[in-house]
Amino acid sequence: MAKKIDHLGLRSAMADRLLPVLVAAMSFLAALAVAGTLAASSLAGQWNQNTGADLTVQVPDPGDQAVASAETRLQAVFSVLAKSPGVNAPHVLTADEVNNLLRPWLGQDAGQLGLPVPAVITAQWSGAGAPDALRAALDAVAPGTLAETGTHWAERVAALTASLQASALSVLLIVTLVASAVVAVATRAGLAQGRDAIEIIHGLGTLDSDIAGRFAARVTMQTAFGAVLGTLCALPVLFWLASLALPFTGVTADMTRAASLPPVLWVVLPSIPVLAACIGWVTTQFTVRGWLRRLS
Repeated sequence: MAKKIDHLGLRSAMADRLLPVLVAAMSFLAALAVAGTLAASSLAGQWNQNTGADLTVQVPDPGDQAVASAETRLQAVFSVLAKSPGVNAPHVLTADEVNNLLRPWLGQDAGQLGLPVPAVITAQWSGAGAPDALRAALDAVAPGTLAETGTHWAERVAALTASLQASALSVLLIVTLVASAVVAVATRAGLAQGRDAIEIIHGLGTLDSDIAGRFAARVTMQTAFGAVLGTLCALPVLFWLASLALPFTGVTADMTRAASLPPVLWVVLPSIPVLAACIGWVTTQFTVRGWLRRLS
């Protein structure tokens, strides 16, 4: 097969290896930003599920005697919960259950740290509004007892998720703008290097669209290659981050690495090279056509 003639000298004018490397770096950041957004949304969905109806009661010094009672503080608090309207299915967490809750922060066994760990009682709250009256009743028999519903935490998680998503969108916007600027600079450098050949061919009547198309085709190939490379390099980091997040998801640690990532991420990641190629093509078209208009 005959070798295609390169009248515009694109092989030398656009031979810079820096463009794919820069696109790879930006695609790497884009992949992390997208994965962070999806992971935050997934975790928020899991944490917010039914949290509004959850009631958590912490009893410091559970073995001490309650106020004006022969019962321990834990027993007195449990009795109040069992009799209170709006409180359903109170359950005292065992030591193993408490350790499972604290493991992401304190390790395998919180008792080995020598810290006083309060007793924890979980229940379902069906009352209207905040349990202020319940808090007062619990504090009367066991001062210092804390009672919180999941609504407060759900609001915080929602605010955190919105903040993370806004940050990720800002990162994606910045990456897109920087990628466009890098492509424009590389294209203008190629135009400057092949200026003589372009002027001759343009003067002979070659259409602006043909010249822009030739440049855009080469830049699109380079940006797509760089984006694929950057996305592939991001996968090991994403697997590592997913393994760190496993304790917060409630799934087993022996699941496969592929399953540890959100399923939608496997649909989004392949779109990064496609979007990078589109950015390269559009930016090159605008850059070359603008340069040729000034040349006329």
